[in-house]
Amino acid sequence: MNPAASPPPTTAAAPPGRVLRRLFLTLFLRGRSARGLQKEGAPKSVGQKLALTLVFYALFGLFALGFRHQPVLALSVYLHLMTFLFLGMFVAASAGEVLFNKEEGDILLHRPVTPRALLWAKIGVLVQVSLWLAGAFNLGGLWAGIGASDGGWWFPVAHAISTTLEALFCTGCVVLVYQLCLRWFGRERLDGLMTTAQVIVTVAVVAGSQLLSQVMTGQLGEVLKLSAHSWWIGLLPPAWFAGFDDAFAGSGTGSSWLLASLALVATAAVLWLAFGKLARNYATGLQTLSEALPARPRPAGRRWVDVLVKAPPLRWWLRDPVARAAFLLSVAYLVRDRDVKLRVYPGVAPMLVFPVMFLVMSRTGGHGSASSFQVAVASAYLGLIPLLGLNLLQYSQQWQAADLFRSAPIPGPAPLCHGARRAVLCVLTLPMLVLYGLLAWVLTNDRSQLVLVLPGIISLPVYAMIPSLGGRAVPLSMPTEEAKSAKRGLTMVGVLFIAMVLSGLASWAWAGGWFWWFIAAETVLVAAAYVALHVALATARWAPME
Repeated sequence: MNPAASPPPTTAAAPPGRVLRRLFLTLFLRGRSARGLQKEGAPKSVGQKLALTLVFYALFGLFALGFRHQPVLALSVYLHLMTFLFLGMFVAASAGEVLFNKEEGDILLHRPVTPRALLWAKIGVLVQVSLWLAGAFNLGGLWAGIGASDGGWWFPVAHAISTTLEALFCTGCVVLVYQLCLRWFGRERLDGLMTTAQVIVTVAVVAGSQLLSQVMTGQLGEVLKLSAHSWWIGLLPPAWFAGFDDAFAGSGTGSSWLLASLALVATAAVLWLAFGKLARNYATGLQTLSEALPARPRPAGRRWVDVLVKAPPLRWWLRDPVARAAFLLSVAYLVRDRDVKLRVYPGVAPMLVFPVMFLVMSRTGGHGSASSFQVAVASAYLGLIPLLGLNLLQYSQQWQAADLFRSAPIPGPAPLCHGARRAVLCVLTLPMLVLYGLLAWVLTNDRSQLVLVLPGIISLPVYAMIPSLGGRAVPLSMPTEEAKSAKRGLTMVGVLFIAMVLSGLASWAWAGGWFWWFIAAETVLVAAAYVALHVALATARWAPME
């Protein structure tokens, strides 16, 4: 051995931020469970993971070609409205799962990782996935902008920059809301406040997008002049980024430059507050969420849900003990578990926002009553609540515990699916139906149109059975994967299509005077479909674990 020989060169360690980003991106692509994972078939990029979702986003984005002869401003408003809706829904639904995972806190908080690096790594993955979704949707709009009346080849560049800013702004706003909750409120109230904040963000994104689209219809030029009568436009983020496109690749008016300035300033301010000023609160909040709180003393006596289950009509509806146990388990998680609440309630909240927006926007000036189509489409949205609720209730961070279901003497997953379905109907669907009924009663002067809610209500049993096909709706049995959240915007598109078809048929029958014949036919078809789905679920057996 030569003592003078130099030691072999060592490679420099990668920066912690880059390692963390690669780690969280891998978790996004492959999930947090090794069950059924094959290394050869694991996706290597976001494009491979969300290929089908991106294709449908791109196809839906082709509607922007209808604006190819319109001004850049009109095209940009449409693109940024829909992009803001999709990105806001994805980030609001995914942020709770990505940012606050108890298992990560037990590992990462003991390592020399700064809170800012940890936060930026997670946000980097969220923004990267958001840009994939936004890019797929805006692909058709880029070509439409080139052919706009005042557009040109600069539009793709300007729109790509404004879309990136919009993705950063959406992500920063959601993170900022969480940071403020962590800063202002203690651990005792943090779980409930995070759920409330996420629901508020989701509702605000959906309602704001719908409000701006309705107000700007037919009067884009007048609204975006930022006059004394339209000063409020400066409060709506999609208008800022649309003004950015119009300033750099469109008409270049003074109001567009002002809106572009608002987009830059607001995005910079949100990023500075969320990832700079309040970054320390993130590590503190993640640590406190991982700590176990002492159990609160409960008053003597039975819980309210136990009393309800043993009283009519739930006692008749839950005669099967397995279905009753699944019902109690699902209700407990829907009411108490932070992880489930952060996933379910923001995902279902738009199903009430859309109907209310339809009723409010459809009030005519002369009579102040909603049109038959608006009432029908609102009820059709409500009919899809159990479908979304059951799909979201399948995921849990404690999914390994669901393997106990397979050890029980149960021939198949049917009783568990029935219990979860009835829990969603009682806890989520029924309260939202009652609330919508009260709002429709107040907002509709022509009370005879309220019977148009029947098509959506009649379809409820079938919508609630669809997620259970093949025994897939076993509650809390699947690992949480952030990729599932990215598909919720695509689910919203499918929901919109189904609701429009059913509503169109109902309003056509109402106008033609054969509405009750339509109700009778729908009832027969729904009953037949429900029986067929019920029989198919009863014969379902457990799927292989691998």
